[in-house]
Amino acid sequence: MPAITVARATATALAAATLAAAVPASAAAAPAPRVDLTVLVVDDGGGAVDAIVSELQNTGVPYRTVDLTDPDRPVVNAAFLSDTVSGRPRAKYQGVVVPDEDPFGADTAAGAAENAALFAYERTFAIRQVDAYTWSHPGVGLEYTDNGGYAGVLDGAGSAVTAAGRGGPFGYLDGPVTFEDNSPLITESYGYAGRPREGFTSYLDTPVGDGGGRASLIGEYAHDGRRELVVTFAYNRHQRQFRVLARGIVEWLTQGIHLGQSRHYFSVHVDDVFAPDARWDTERNCTPGDIDCVGGGEESDPIRMTAADAEYAAAWQRSSGLTLDMVHNAGAGEEWKAEHGGSDPLTDRLLADRAQYRWINHTYTHPFLGCVQDVSVVPWKCAEDGAGNTRWTSRSEISSQIRDNHDWAVRKGLPVDRSELVTGEHSGLKTLPQQPQDNPNLAGALADNGVKWIASDNSREPQQRSVGSALTVPRHPMNVYYNTGTAAEMADEYNWIYTSAADGGSGICETNPASTCLPGPLDTATGYADHIVPQETRIALGHVVAGDPRPHYVHQSNLAEERILYPVLDNVLADYRALFADSAPLVNPRQRDIGTELQQRAAWNKALADGKVTAYRIGDTVTVKAPSGVSAPVTAPEGTRKQLLLSTAVFGSAYAGARSAWTTPELLQSAITLKLPA
Repeated sequence: MPAITVARATATALAAATLAAAVPASAAAAPAPRVDLTVLVVDDGGGAVDAIVSELQNTGVPYRTVDLTDPDRPVVNAAFLSDTVSGRPRAKYQGVVVPDEDPFGADTAAGAAENAALFAYERTFAIRQVDAYTWSHPGVGLEYTDNGGYAGVLDGAGSAVTAAGRGGPFGYLDGPVTFEDNSPLITESYGYAGRPREGFTSYLDTPVGDGGGRASLIGEYAHDGRRELVVTFAYNRHQRQFRVLARGIVEWLTQGIHLGQSRHYFSVHVDDVFAPDARWDTERNCTPGDIDCVGGGEESDPIRMTAADAEYAAAWQRSSGLTLDMVHNAGAGEEWKAEHGGSDPLTDRLLADRAQYRWINHTYTHPFLGCVQDVSVVPWKCAEDGAGNTRWTSRSEISSQIRDNHDWAVRKGLPVDRSELVTGEHSGLKTLPQQPQDNPNLAGALADNGVKWIASDNSREPQQRSVGSALTVPRHPMNVYYNTGTAAEMADEYNWIYTSAADGGSGICETNPASTCLPGPLDTATGYADHIVPQETRIALGHVVAGDPRPHYVHQSNLAEERILYPVLDNVLADYRALFADSAPLVNPRQRDIGTELQQRAAWNKALADGKVTAYRIGDTVTVKAPSGVSAPVTAPEGTRKQLLLSTAVFGSAYAGARSAWTTPELLQSAITLKLPA
């Protein structure tokens, strides 16, 4: 989400008049102030402020930025921070994020005046301030680190939410928060742990010294009529320790009442169900049957689930509590059956357990639905007709692939949704570099079959976009490869991709700027468990804790033979559940719901960027106005009720100790009105 930008004005020294109170002198006579639901961000360009901004962006919280590096930035004074609307004092910001406790620099007259204006505003309207990153010292309510504290590297350090944190903004966390330590070669985290002084309440602390003492890493400092959340470790938007704490930082800042909402999502699509997958050739370092496999040859010994694998998948689902999306190719399964004597225990088992899974159309036989491929060259190119025009898979062929697979599923009683589709290899959509545009026949075929949500590859197209009347649903590929059924095969192919040519790899990692070479080949006997599983767990869990709803995708081959997918999934689930309380469960949406979530986010972001959202709190009433047809994400405390025409109803759904929802005005209303609990 883009920040709500501010007009630029030349910074000048502030006169004493900037500290004038924004409310009448007699507080008793003053009406309750209006507090706008926007966060003020004072940005120094550092990683800590950027990380908090990323949380605001990702969850839909509007914010306004003052760029400290911009010489033409506005002056932060009383007029910038507050005014009067219809005779009522207005606080323009519900919370303030600053780099540290001295945001404007008290060593200059101008900076001291801006600090004073900001702090007076916070006292007047009870506005909270987050000090994004600072050091441990009495100015923030902490002892110096040489008095029973610690200063230094935090890689791999353990920390824990205190009783006050669990009873306050971090109540959604259960277990210890361990700082990342992904590489022994670099320092990833540095910080200060200080002992609290009077007025300081620690929310997250860590062991210090040898005597069982603990010191604060995050806490609240109440002083001089103000409240600051003091963070004393460095972080960036990608680090897990920040991602799991980000929700609590925003909830503390906004006092639990804000636009935007946050959930943790995890959905897994299993492609090619019923079909076999080709097997990686560890000798030739390619996959027979693929266009670029030197030496040619057809697939042999393909990988396909058995009935026992299907039984295991159903049992795993029941024990794990996670439902898999079976992305299926019925025609490929029928071809397999015909080639193997007309019987297929796998299909029989999956159909018997049909109600335990979700099912998504993957086309009937998994053909490439983009341009007609010319495979006489490597890499392949789009074939052309005599006039030099690209030859495309026809609308009728695409449509029949979608229709035939859907009709088969309906006949077999699978609980499919016509609106969801995953094409083979995401084909039909543009495929760079060979096919820089969608198949022009794709949109029509989707409309013919009522498809509204078509999967795309997030590594190629991370943003949702239109394909005719349908919208894409980007999916995260997992590095558990489609052409591997054993851990040794997986490690061998991983070595080929991620080791240098000198170490026997392809050298792709040396020429691709987005890749990194392994320091040496993995042991094929242990490399999958020791390196790949932890790596893929970290990546997937990173998406989850960032609130990314996009599904992950793998293949049926990964549920076959050695069932190599399960260790990754088990680790993701175990790590998540060890971190988070039962009040913040994983959300496991299906494709259409993920598409709807992304669609709503895009519409909300546009409304914010266009300045068409108005939201504020007066006393115990919250009012939100957005463009017609745009749902607003709102988070509020338990006990909040939504105003209906003649009554009220419980607002939203419970998550992480709060109530939240995408919501719109009720019948005959022009705005959303929420009544907060006393």
